[in-house]
Amino acid sequence: MRVILAEDSTLLREGLVRLLAEEGHEVLAAVGDADALLHAVERDVPDVVVTDIRMPPDHTDGGLRAAVRIREERPEVGVLVLSQYVERNYAAQLLTSSAERVGYLLKDRVAQVEEFLDALERVHAGGAAIDPEVVRQLLIRTTHSDPLTRLTPRERTVLEALAEGHTNAAIAEKLHISLSAVEKNLNAIFDKLGLSRTTGYSRRVLAVLRYLES
Repeated sequence: MRVILAEDSTLLREGLVRLLAEEGHEVLAAVGDADALLHAVERDVPDVVVTDIRMPPDHTDGGLRAAVRIREERPEVGVLVLSQYVERNYAAQLLTSSAERVGYLLKDRVAQVEEFLDALERVHAGGAAIDPEVVRQLLIRTTHSDPLTRLTPRERTVLEALAEGHTNAAIAEKLHISLSAVEKNLNAIFDKLGLSRTTGYSRRVLAVLRYLES
């Protein structure tokens, strides 16, 4: 896998470069600000970009804006965003455009090497990898008109696992239920969200995106 890294913390950046190299991935560039990230992608298009949200020069949302631009201009490039905290507005802005080739992880998750590498592979393969805590906070709603209130606790748990980017088989393993039970719950979710007539992978994407919109 060909990767470009953007992280202003030299220690974390160099650690990720070393980790990816040890796993057999090619790091095309490792930069410390959003402008350098965009220039690096223009020079050599990667398979996946891994970027922080808050980076120089203003330490606000430069990394996010660069990630959104990359997704718009080069949809074939996966984008895995790292954040110190759950930043709901930033996460929704990144994720509502599509749930394909995109990830949003808290930096604490990077320390769990296997989970980070798994997320990277999922994004590279065209899927999604969303931190469970990010999903939990994005799915919070307070209005009674929200269709989420119609879901059973099990259906909500299945939807959260779906939003994290897991396949049906992975959801079954994660929740210790049968594959048929996962499929039954997903069908119930799609019905309650008014997606029963939508077909294919798009229905899974819409089920997630419905609740990531501000």
